[in-house]
Amino acid sequence: MGGSDENRHGVIGPMNPQGGLRGGKVNPANGQTRRALSNINKNIIGAPVYPCAVNKRPLSEKNAMCHKKIPPPVPVHRPITRKFAAQLAENNPQIHKEETKKPLDVIIIDAEEEDGDFNEPMFVQHTEAMLDEIDRMEGIEMEDSNDIDDEDESVMDIDSYDKKNPLAVVDYIDDIYDFYKKNECRSCVPPNYMENQPDINERMRGILVDWLIEVHYKFELMEETLYLTINLIDRFLAVHHHVARKKLQLVGVTAMLLACKYEEVSVPVVDDLILISDKAYTRREVLDMEKLMANTLQFNFSLPTPYVFMRRFLKAAQSDKKVELLSFFIIELCLVEYEMLQYAPSQLAASAIYTAQSTLKGFEEWSKTCEFYTGYTDEKLMECSRKMAGLHHEAGTGKLTGVYRKYNTSKFGYASRTEPAGFLLL
Repeated sequence: MGGSDENRHGVIGPMNPQGGLRGGKVNPANGQTRRALSNINKNIIGAPVYPCAVNKRPLSEKNAMCHKKIPPPVPVHRPITRKFAAQLAENNPQIHKEETKKPLDVIIIDAEEEDGDFNEPMFVQHTEAMLDEIDRMEGIEMEDSNDIDDEDESVMDIDSYDKKNPLAVVDYIDDIYDFYKKNECRSCVPPNYMENQPDINERMRGILVDWLIEVHYKFELMEETLYLTINLIDRFLAVHHHVARKKLQLVGVTAMLLACKYEEVSVPVVDDLILISDKAYTRREVLDMEKLMANTLQFNFSLPTPYVFMRRFLKAAQSDKKVELLSFFIIELCLVEYEMLQYAPSQLAASAIYTAQSTLKGFEEWSKTCEFYTGYTDEKLMECSRKMAGLHHEAGTGKLTGVYRKYNTSKFGYASRTEPAGFLLL
């Protein structure tokens, strides 16, 4: 392999005017020799005289460099901690001297000393205080929302499933029952009105009501008709103070005729009512009593009875068929008893359902939903419920057994055979 022509004198030709080189050998007679490298580039300091020469350290110097521990390169962007500052001072004593002379204005972060007295900036303290206050307020709001959710969950919306049913009148149902509650006092009678009747008493009233329950069942009339019939009888007897004993059954038959005209689609004829009363009255007597009762009551037949509250309260209680039949059995027992007139229709309905639930489940139960929709707590119902349990206990005994025999059939699920709630009698 041939050597380079640069190291041979007289090989490189003179420079042309454009800065290029012309090939060919240089004539030494011209006196143009090769320029030194130092003249070409004056920025190179300490360059060797000959371009191909390389400065090399002696072997002894190499061994010294190998045995000397060279510190690893210091990363440029490393955070300055106390440990790192000590390392820098150890590697470069001049830095240590300069630091002793003039301390650097550098904040040293010690990651190992977490418990030191480190004064946080004011904006950091304010931010943390604000965050703590926000967390505290959120916790209070969450507790309040949980309490509201618990209250909302305990009371169920019983009309949510009937929103698409136009017959349920969900938009007006609350207003309707508020109106019933306000006007139920107008359907109530004084619990001692029999004191103003010289010829009849409360026992005779019980016999009449028990007989009318059987007539109602035989004619297969609507439930509303029975409750309205009893209401018309009591309201008439409370106002008309001189009713003869032999006319009491006529009052009952006529009250059923008026209730059928108000509630039923197919009304029984007068002759059927005369026949069912063993022809004790004539057609004229029935029609005359009808006019007398309508005028005495001022044709006011649109009053709430226990039946309208029963339907609403049974829906609130989410009752099954057994609870429903037993509730109606208990409340019909109350229709016969004169002493139960002291309670409002809504309280009778709520107490009947409460008693039926307690009888079937074996313990007292009254949910928040029932309390919300009925407006009665279990404490308010307890007195009436105890009396109902007593009536249930004595239903099959005595002379007035019309209600017991009615509910002792398969149509009514043999509800009268249910054992009464003995714990309510104590």
